[in-house]
Amino acid sequence: MDKFESMRAFVQVVEAGGFAAAAREMGVSRSAVNKLVMNLEAALQVQLLQRTTRKVTPPRRDGPFMSAVGQFWPMWPRPS
Repeated sequence: MDKFESMRAFVQVVEAGGFAAAAREMGVSRSAVNKLVMNLEAALQVQLLQRTTRKVTPPRRDGPFMSAVGQFWPMWPRPS
């Protein structure tokens, strides 16, 4: 698993407000984004997102994981 790509997918989901929007921004399928986030959750052994059939609820933006990822996120290249 590419942990950086998984973290990128997680941050995109939080920033975009859902898997479909994140997938569009990343240029991949919704299921690929979901798989990346699920792999990250499995590696960390924690559920990072609350999922229902209608919405995805991200963690608090000031939570410890988002704070840690947020420090590195600006350095990651963004798609043009």
